[in-house]
Amino acid sequence: MANEATLIVETCLPIAFTCADGAGIEKGTLLKMSDPFTVAAATADNDVFVGVAAEEKIANDGKTKIAVYRGGIFKMVIEAGNSTTVGQECVIKGTNTIGGYTTLDDEKGYVVGQALETGAAGESVLVQLKF
Repeated sequence: MANEATLIVETCLPIAFTCADGAGIEKGTLLKMSDPFTVAAATADNDVFVGVAAEEKIANDGKTKIAVYRGGIFKMVIEAGNSTTVGQECVIKGTNTIGGYTTLDDEKGYVVGQALETGAAGESVLVQLKF
């Protein structure tokens, strides 16, 4: 997989979430949440963001837990056709990519965090996870 988020500043310890045994998740993958307390790789706009994979999860390894960062500052890649400005909230736009948030739907859990840099499509910017 490409464009994984890179941890720059660790501000909290990762938390164990449930995941499917058959899931293969690389370290740094942006994750979406489902019920109950379960994560999977986020792949699309409007996925409910839960955090960033703190470790690799190998498919069919018998494990059903994965450590997830819910805080920290990460380097993240901006999706094609999107941009961010410093201070703007960001959302998932595709697999391991983000873009600027332009509507007031933060109560739905779409917000990844706040951009600490301005950037254009394909660039990496610092993002502070927001929970």
